[in-house]
Amino acid sequence: MNDLSMLADAHAAPWFVGWGTLALINAGLAQGKNRSGLLWFFLALVFGPFATLVLVIMPKARQTLF
Repeated sequence: MNDLSMLADAHAAPWFVGWGTLALINAGLAQGKNRSGLLWFFLALVFGPFATLVLVIMPKARQTLF
């Protein structure tokens, strides 16, 4: 079985949906912590739950004074 046929497999579809949903949740969580939602969306696509763990542990970024 080649790699592309695995992507079209019906059993793999829930993983892609869950991974994409997690990436969207991370983007919202990042924006709530004054961080780049787009950057964290892409980091979550690559690293998944590990990006979520890092984001949850990180403190909220300070607002700029000006």
